[in-house]
Amino acid sequence: MKAARIGVAVVGLGSIAQGSILPAFANCKRAKLTALVSRDKGKAARIARMFKGAAYRNDEYADCLANPEVAAVYIATPPGEHAGFAVQAAEAGRHVLCEKPLAATVEQSGEMVKACRRNGVVLMTAYRKYFEPAARYLKKLIRDGDLGRIDVIHTAFSELYVPNISAQWLLDKSLAGGGPLMDLGVYCVNTCRWLVDEDPVEVSAQLWRNHAIRFRKVEEGVAFRMNFASGVVVQGSSSYGASASSFITVQGTKGWASLNPAFPFEEERRLTGKIRGRWIERVFPVIDEFALELDAFATAVQRGDNVEPDGEQGHRDVEIMSAIYESGRSGKAVAVNYRYD
Repeated sequence: MKAARIGVAVVGLGSIAQGSILPAFANCKRAKLTALVSRDKGKAARIARMFKGAAYRNDEYADCLANPEVAAVYIATPPGEHAGFAVQAAEAGRHVLCEKPLAATVEQSGEMVKACRRNGVVLMTAYRKYFEPAARYLKKLIRDGDLGRIDVIHTAFSELYVPNISAQWLLDKSLAGGGPLMDLGVYCVNTCRWLVDEDPVEVSAQLWRNHAIRFRKVEEGVAFRMNFASGVVVQGSSSYGASASSFITVQGTKGWASLNPAFPFEEERRLTGKIRGRWIERVFPVIDEFALELDAFATAVQRGDNVEPDGEQGHRDVEIMSAIYESGRSGKAVAVNYRYD
């Protein structure tokens, strides 16, 4: 017998929700859209008519959570608002899928993990790379030893911030948690940890602001290094001062492999490399990564299984990025302090 799909309320109706999350439900096998939540009730109602769901205003969130058709929420608001929505959902017994970064601060992300654990609900961080075939292929090359012992990984993700076009909240530290590191660099941090199945023990970083007035509250760019106990080194960067670009290049004792572009979901991925003197090249077409993510979340909810990536992984990334900011401010290397519980 075919399992019933779980009902999901999408909280926050910005560009990522309208352009990617809401359309993805049409391609889901285990999740269905049942409600939409926005600070603008008229906007929610208008979009709800398009995607066929109940509409709620932010101050009606409790009513949304009380709707028996809502089993879970997908939080797609700015990071500074994640904790409030997630904790309230957990206390109502609703499962939580939350956009990255998990929160704007370590304290907020820790609160989310504790609330979901305390109430016995699933908390998943929305990292698409775990389900995307090109990234999974790169991870397999590493896991199977094709690249040998991994020495260094180079990675970057940047997008040009354009005033009056880019979202204004991205420059509000209380909402965004920081600048491009939180918005884009989080992909570099999390994906590299996931590729090598290891957490960094120490970080160092440099922050810059070429447009000091525009970026007075958050950094314009960041270059960082993550050191792992195994000896692996990750060199990463992220900027709001460069055109859209991203890559991951993994170098090992037997060869190297590079994914470019690495993180956008609307472009085909190209993986190239050279292993034991032999060139490799593969092209991965665009797929609906959001549908894969939603179905993985729904499957964990239905089966009562652990989910990957869970909220703890998202919390660790916020801890790592907090250490990167500390290093950028102090000019010194900083040990990463993990507080899982």
